Amino acid sequence: MPMGRIWEGGGKLMCWFVLPYLLLLPLPCMGFLPNFWSRVLTLSWDSHTHQYITEQSILNVTLETLKGSPAEEQTRLGRGFRRAVGEVVKSNAAMDFLSSTRSDPVYHFDSERVDSSTVMLRQFWAQTLLSVRAKEYQSARHSLGQLFHSLQDFYSHSNWVEMGRQSIYLHLLQPEEPVIPVAKEDTPTCMECFSAACRNNLMPRLTNAQQHSQLLTTGYFSTFPPKPQGKCSHGGILDSSRSMGAKGGINKDSTSPLFSPHYYLHMDAAALATEATLTVLRDLRDNVGDKAFLRLFSVKQAPALVFVIDTTGSMFEEITAARLRAHSIIQSRASSPTQTDTFLLVPFHDPAVGPVYETDDPNQFMQHMENLMALGGGDEPEMCLSAIQLALTHSPPLSEIFVFTDASPKDAHLFDAVKALALEKQSKVTFLLTEDPNYTTEVRGRSRRRRRRKRRITQNWSPDRFSLYSSLSSVSGGLTIFTSNSDIHRVSAIVEDNTAADKVTLLHVESDQELMSSHSFRVDSSLKNVTLHVTGVLIECILTNPSGQSQSLLSEKGSLADLEHFKGLYRISLLSPIQPGQWKVHTKSDGHLTFNVIGDSCVDFLYYFATVTNETHPGLARVEGNPVAGVPAFLVLAVTGLAPEEDVFFSHVTLLGAQGDTLHQVTLNSSSSSSSSSYSVDELVGFVESVPRVPFCVRLTGRDRRGNKLERVSTEMVQPTHVQIQILSVPRLVPGHSTMVDFDILNHGPARLLSLSMDDDRGYLHKRGPHRFHVAEQGSFHDQVNLHTPSTAQAGKTVTLTLTVRALDSADSNYAVTYLTVVPPDPDTSPPSCSAAGGQSTCPSICNESSWSVSLVVSDRGRSGLAALQLQRGEGILTLFLSPPTTEDSLGDSQQQALRDQMTNRDHHHYKAILEKEDSPLNVSELVQGSSQPLWARYTSSCCSAQAELLVWDTAGNMKRCHLTPDQQRQQRDRSSETSGTGRITLPGIFFLLLVLLWS
Repeated sequence: MPMGRIWEGGGKLMCWFVLPYLLLLPLPCMGFLPNFWSRVLTLSWDSHTHQYITEQSILNVTLETLKGSPAEEQTRLGRGFRRAVGEVVKSNAAMDFLSSTRSDPVYHFDSERVDSSTVMLRQFWAQTLLSVRAKEYQSARHSLGQLFHSLQDFYSHSNWVEMGRQSIYLHLLQPEEPVIPVAKEDTPTCMECFSAACRNNLMPRLTNAQQHSQLLTTGYFSTFPPKPQGKCSHGGILDSSRSMGAKGGINKDSTSPLFSPHYYLHMDAAALATEATLTVLRDLRDNVGDKAFLRLFSVKQAPALVFVIDTTGSMFEEITAARLRAHSIIQSRASSPTQTDTFLLVPFHDPAVGPVYETDDPNQFMQHMENLMALGGGDEPEMCLSAIQLALTHSPPLSEIFVFTDASPKDAHLFDAVKALALEKQSKVTFLLTEDPNYTTEVRGRSRRRRRRKRRITQNWSPDRFSLYSSLSSVSGGLTIFTSNSDIHRVSAIVEDNTAADKVTLLHVESDQELMSSHSFRVDSSLKNVTLHVTGVLIECILTNPSGQSQSLLSEKGSLADLEHFKGLYRISLLSPIQPGQWKVHTKSDGHLTFNVIGDSCVDFLYYFATVTNETHPGLARVEGNPVAGVPAFLVLAVTGLAPEEDVFFSHVTLLGAQGDTLHQVTLNSSSSSSSSSYSVDELVGFVESVPRVPFCVRLTGRDRRGNKLERVSTEMVQPTHVQIQILSVPRLVPGHSTMVDFDILNHGPARLLSLSMDDDRGYLHKRGPHRFHVAEQGSFHDQVNLHTPSTAQAGKTVTLTLTVRALDSADSNYAVTYLTVVPPDPDTSPPSCSAAGGQSTCPSICNESSWSVSLVVSDRGRSGLAALQLQRGEGILTLFLSPPTTEDSLGDSQQQALRDQMTNRDHHHYKAILEKEDSPLNVSELVQGSSQPLWARYTSSCCSAQAELLVWDTAGNMKRCHLTPDQQRQQRDRSSETSGTGRITLPGIFFLLLVLLWS
């Protein structure tokens, strides 16, 4: 679906960059191409990539779930949605780029490792379910991306399409569905092929349409594992095994015969891969419910309200201000679509940090705020960074975290880890700091005490004791505000400004000049409620509009803007009507200033740096952490919030230094091969000839249909470096066991000493560092970290592991963040069953004169026991029994209505309940005795509604989808599809159905 035209003449990419990389590619392709750039490198513009299939499928199922106008809903999905989808796509593509997965045939359904790949696929599914139910959405997106990659590869690498199959292979994720045997190692599967395009090179049995005699095979690639004689190769010009017998190959990765011998079947394979991806998403939605599904993809995500609050005795006024501000925000947005749905509070002092209060209920959040008390004291530093680390770990990406304190950090060793989390999640950290004139130092006893920290720095305090806070806010794009006790409530208005929905940034710069400075920002016609925040001390401030009209804000009122001045903060609001065009602000200051201009608009962008990979798969690999300074890289941007009818041209981005100076301008090209982009290829690509060597932020520039300029700024400061960390494996954590995580450190500078620190949010690490080691010039260092998961660890929970490396001879540093999921040691992966046990079918041609019914036995084949049932589709009524029903238990409409209106308790063995389509899932875990006890059900419906669908869950989260039809009792067949997972079921919306009836 179009999302607005973002580039005229799309497809005019940097083709000069393609051929040199093609010549460098040494190894074979594996699976569909990873992302849009792969189509450039392989010159196959119309190929469907992993990225395209994944993005389109997520978009389509999301719009299905919202049930609104697709065009309108698509525009309002939000920046959070685009980032969440990007995380899934990144995880999908990483399977082709990580050294631990790119050459392993199990991850790609290669080399006839179908059985092992199927086991792994089901593990990904189980892990995704666990994470969603535990509300660990980032981990869920990671495992979902891995699942999609392997699942999609099956249709590209196997002979499924060549067998004439036009529907997906259900057995991959549904163990009870029919299985197709895999060809044995000594069974030849391919014939010789001596051309680029291999037609009819599979052995006859491998293309047989008769299901009873079909065999599965997948292609071998390169030299590992060795290809037996007569087996099929992956094929293509990059596959060294293609010249071994049998020559040729069968992959359908692209539409290019150079890379894909079965290129002519690419679209068929892509269609089946898409259908399989859609099926997984719909099953996931049915498992966890609509609300959790939409939260997984951050659909229409309102900004989170995240407070980190010092609760020592001097903080009474700050706590009161935060409490009043939270109440104001909640009240002003009550019953509004922009109401915050994530509230997070982390209290701290010394030594206690937390607990984390996390809720989606504003009333519960306010209760937590009311319970905060300012008590105690002690020496002045507090555990502030530990609390911020907790807030970053628990809050969604793109959050803004507000820290209320008057103390410096006692836990400065955590700064690198906290900075890494802020940058990885693209979250801002803003400090509201107050000062303490009563802080005293007793030199003789060298002890410090804090009676009441008031609000200004004295000579006893280190002048840079808040420098870590200033550095963290500067890097993350937040602010550091030094204010007073009397002004803290009014200063906290910045919380309300910055957490409103659809906030975009137009300018974010810092100025250290004590004389005059001048900055400009551009307002476009889509913007509303433009506000300028300035921190520091202003001597003069003149605002000029695009027409040249000026207003001296400190000395006069005018028609351009209103100024509110509190200690430490100037809040300037542009007055309506706001003239589009370039605005300027001229200031004279007494020291450091920070400028931040924000406005309301749904048009924004996300970006990442990437490099061309020439390993096992051509494509753009996303740079993890900070980019390497002084080397070429690609800058990839995704624009969000464009309406379908909008015709916007984005021409370039500018890399801006910390003080707003231009470092580099990068021309943008569309990643689409057509002039009208769809959502999944709505990306812009720029080539950076040399990444700057100083910190910078990114400004996007374009023009709307009227030719007016449009600008947006991403406020986090990119920190170019000469050192990198690459995490090579992301294993699962098993309670009671130790787990190793492998990583490499790459040194792009001279030989030197580096310092490595490790941290996790649950205390599972054996060692945290810092650990010093020497790395040669342009050298690397390989190591592992060891985590021990306690036997009491809860399945589904996520451990956030942060690695940071710093050079001892320079400012070079970098980070890597990964999410590890706790899984049960022996999961129940067997889904429930539902089998037909009789019924009546008398459906004549005039359907409204008759009804049909079918009886079922519902049971759990595993050891968990039944948990819940839901009638998802069908216009009839499902009646449940605890013992086999008699013939006369088939009731008419009047009798069924009577059952709904009464509750009796005559016989425990004949509990009965009635389910209809609109009912929420019925919790049956307390109705059944033990894991093996079945339920009996009878479904009755008018012949005008000839199909129904029943969902059945066990307490481990495995789901079975039972299809009910009028002829089911005659055929005694179960045409159901089920999915498996692990962990206890916590279905959103599950509640006990009150209509539990007794029958005699």
